[in-house]
Amino acid sequence: MKITSETTAIVTGGASGLGAAVAEALAAAGAHVTVFDMNAEAGEAKAAELNGAFHKVDVSDPESVAAGIAAVKDARGGLQILVNCAGIGPAAKTVSRGAPHDAGTFAKCIAVNLTGTFNCASQAAAVMAAGDPVTEDGERGVIVNTASVAAFDGQIGQIAYSASKGGIVGMTLPMARDLSQYGIRVCTIAPGIFKTPLLASLPEDAQKSLGQQVPFPSRLGDPAEFAAMAQHIVENSMLNAETIRLDGAIRMAPR
Repeated sequence: MKITSETTAIVTGGASGLGAAVAEALAAAGAHVTVFDMNAEAGEAKAAELNGAFHKVDVSDPESVAAGIAAVKDARGGLQILVNCAGIGPAAKTVSRGAPHDAGTFAKCIAVNLTGTFNCASQAAAVMAAGDPVTEDGERGVIVNTASVAAFDGQIGQIAYSASKGGIVGMTLPMARDLSQYGIRVCTIAPGIFKTPLLASLPEDAQKSLGQQVPFPSRLGDPAEFAAMAQHIVENSMLNAETIRLDGAIRMAPR
């Protein structure tokens, strides 16, 4: 799909981190970008920077997602791109000091990361499916989801996070197959260790130590590299139903 000024994109979690980088890249390519985020101040600032729009959306709440997507449809007439970057990463072991993992913490991680991805993808796909094709192949839309290398090599304390990201990987093929009749592609990116605001707040020595765990290049990933992958997926119509590890060949150790 060629990105033009007529292209409408939604980026969840677009106020910061990987989502903000994706929003910036898509806007630079010409798309009109709407940011979905819970942080209204940061989201509105990012939308203003990109001449886009912002809606405060709780991805775990289907009604909140529906309201946000309806607003985009009303304003733009349709939707062609969704990039799901919203997520949380609680850390807790299955059993710690004799106590079981808190069920509420586990459920919230699944609700935001996995169910939130599903909520946004399914509702966005319904709008995309009703739109006109934008390529000769009949393509109507592209959905890019964000998993993690934790989906494959989750570390100690990542039981909830790994389960949520593994679920996103598991949805990729059936979702792509479901939506193929409408000309909608679905891919997932599984990033390794990237320089998100959380990691950027660590001391330089700690960041360097983490980066040295990556075989090559031995550094933290740049959010712009994640954004470039998301944009490439949008623009390369043969990429479909694929989960792409973007990790510098790292395979995470148990801890």
